[in-house]
Amino acid sequence: MSLTFYNTPQSSADRVHASLKALGIPYDEVRVDLRAGDAKKPEFLALNPNAKVPLVVIDGTPVFESVAIQIALGERYGVEKGLWPALGSAEHLTALTWLVWSQVNLTAEVFRYMQNTSDYFPKEQHNPEHAAAALAEMKDLLGMLDHQLEGRGFVTGERMTLADIDMGSVLGWGLMMAKVDLGAYPNVARWLPRVSGPSAAS
Repeated sequence: MSLTFYNTPQSSADRVHASLKALGIPYDEVRVDLRAGDAKKPEFLALNPNAKVPLVVIDGTPVFESVAIQIALGERYGVEKGLWPALGSAEHLTALTWLVWSQVNLTAEVFRYMQNTSDYFPKEQHNPEHAAAALAEMKDLLGMLDHQLEGRGFVTGERMTLADIDMGSVLGWGLMMAKVDLGAYPNVARWLPRVSGPSAAS
């Protein structure tokens, strides 16, 4: 088994990094300097024509897009490690659903809010109306997640999966940056410390 992880810290590759640490599998890491144009170099484009991180190469086959990578890691390594449900099980279908939902919906709104409020983005690009719309949508989505976690330790049941770790890696810092009060989402507030940060990878 060989796995190479192309990583840029403080990017969407962080969610894959969190999963790799949790899985505890060996891998080689290649740092990609986006500012220096590493992702536009021919050798990188040959592996990922989308010219972005994250990227993993598993036994010679490149996989890009973080949701595809998480599914590949789950199915290849996670079942044995207890971090991904058995393929075809009800829990597997639930993990797929919430993993994709999080990246397509919740994460998109977190980033949209940050783009319109955060100092990481030029102030002249901030749009208060867009920020308000993103925050309202984010709160609705957090309500959905809170409902899913009612009576459950994790999104699929009582066992943490890479779907939880993926969501936690985004929400752990995203909600702090957005200054969202989790008081209205007690199940999310209980769940989040368990799936984000060092404890999720231990």
